[in-house]
Amino acid sequence: MTRTLGLLLFPDFQLLDAAGPISAFELAGRQVPGAYALTLMARAPGAVASSSGVALQAAPLSAEPFDTLLVAGGLGTRAAARCAETLAWLGAAAGRARRVASVCSGSYLLAAAGLLDDRRATTHWQRSADFARRFPAVRVEADRIYVRDGKVWTSAGITAGIDLALALIGEDLGEEVARRTAQQLVVYHRRPGGQSQFSALLELGGAGGRFAGLLDWMRARLDEPLGVERLAARAAMSPRNFARAFAAETGMTPAKAVQRLRLETARDRVETGAEPIDQVAAMSGFGDPERMRRAFVQAFGQPPQALRRAARALALPENAEASGRAAGTPPVRAPR
Repeated sequence: MTRTLGLLLFPDFQLLDAAGPISAFELAGRQVPGAYALTLMARAPGAVASSSGVALQAAPLSAEPFDTLLVAGGLGTRAAARCAETLAWLGAAAGRARRVASVCSGSYLLAAAGLLDDRRATTHWQRSADFARRFPAVRVEADRIYVRDGKVWTSAGITAGIDLALALIGEDLGEEVARRTAQQLVVYHRRPGGQSQFSALLELGGAGGRFAGLLDWMRARLDEPLGVERLAARAAMSPRNFARAFAAETGMTPAKAVQRLRLETARDRVETGAEPIDQVAAMSGFGDPERMRRAFVQAFGQPPQALRRAARALALPENAEASGRAAGTPPVRAPR
């Protein structure tokens, strides 16, 4: 059975938003010939230029039903989301499709077409606060790699489109095909740390952001109490003004940021270090290991011991060699 895939493009789309899933579906199709048939489409057909200037050839918008309808993201989403013709077609095409998915800021188009109302969804972490303001009817899960709500899937920034495609392939063709596809791409079949956009936290506030210095100060003191009053005093602000300004700048409350920074630090120590788990819990500010275990399960879907075992298994020479043989290239560690 051939599953038809329709991928919507627009001027200034992000090239990897399209190329990542395209490559994943292509490689899955090599294992299961005829599994997928892909069509690139745009309101203005022909050569559609990405934000990098590289163009892909697209067919006109089609009235034919697709098994899976995908929407790329990129700088051009804002303009595309204001195009009545594109949104009308998207709404109708989504109604005919078995499932609908977006990569990165492609979620803006789904939301503008009303396809995410009263659904859970995600987008690139940098855009999540803006997305939530623009589309209050959507329940935004800002730190997820991808979210499935019924027939609608949304994914996070750029390379998360590959994670999304692997999940779709796993649903269609089985997890073994998805795993082998990931090996060919030299990426994780399932990223360590579950489905969290965790590396984003390293960039909270940006290098020149208002709270960049405070965030560095917080990272150096995760084993100390970091309540909003202490943080506000460090920022020379009242607690109320600080909490409001911090949330506007970073997209999360101070308490949530502290928890995420603790999780980020603890996960790195669990996966790359050799300290006992209870020592990691103390150093990262969780205090007791059971509290850290609960936080890990909630954030990553796995306890610390499971993440440590998985990281050590991936580091074994025989596993790295096997991954390299499968991919035909030297193995590399995918960015988290």
